[in-house]
Amino acid sequence: MQKTKRSGLPDSISMRHDGHFVDLISSRSSGPRIRMISLNKIDPNPQQARSELGNLDELMASIKAKGVLEPILVRPKNDRYEIIAGERRFVAAKNAGLTEIPCIEMNVKDNEALELALIENLQRKDLDVFEEADGLNALVDIYGYNHSQLAEKIGKARSTVTEIVNIARIPRKLRELCKTYEVTSRSTLIEIAKLTNEEDMERLVNEIAERGLRREDTRELSKKIKGKIKKGKPYIFSYSPKNNDYYYLRIEFKKHSVSKEEIIRVLEEIISKLKDKK
Repeated sequence: MQKTKRSGLPDSISMRHDGHFVDLISSRSSGPRIRMISLNKIDPNPQQARSELGNLDELMASIKAKGVLEPILVRPKNDRYEIIAGERRFVAAKNAGLTEIPCIEMNVKDNEALELALIENLQRKDLDVFEEADGLNALVDIYGYNHSQLAEKIGKARSTVTEIVNIARIPRKLRELCKTYEVTSRSTLIEIAKLTNEEDMERLVNEIAERGLRREDTRELSKKIKGKIKKGKPYIFSYSPKNNDYYYLRIEFKKHSVSKEEIIRVLEEIISKLKDKK
């Protein structure tokens, strides 16, 4: 009988199929996994940068109509899952009656989770200035990041990161006062944060609101409060109506200190002259 031609691997070579080899291949191809996870197994992140979730009605309506289109980020923790980013989607899905939600599961450390959450929120522009400042400050205080490292991670200049982190110095009470007066621009808050005590900060906030000060005037007043300006500069009163770019009012007085009553008197005098003018 003719000998059949042999096929397959030579005797000197064997197939690798042991567990260690399989594990090695798996580890090289592993990455974030997308899966559906029960909402009852997911917990919010206690270090979430957002202090308020805002109105969820539109998001809930969208989820009811189309489902959750973008997975949230979670990490395994104590046989459960903790949200890294996507708490608004999580809460809206729960309120909409869903029982599970698509998740990207990532196995990261505490500092990496906070970093990812902050970056995701910054990309979405979901954070106000105070939330951004508190998030960056947490990475500095808790995890020892320096400002250069933060600048590289979030794509901002180091000097900008330093200014934002300093805003976290503004006390909670004054933050609420700023929101009440709609003093929310970053440049203005940076000037407030430069002051060394709460009383001076509050004085500056009140002056900004009362006089409608813009950036340059705010900087000058901040320097004056800190004692860096020896000679009194002219007092500036500014007014810019909300949602109106038609005009901007600025009155410069010859003296460096003016009361509210004096401003009212001057405005009434101007109005009176305009009415009398033919």
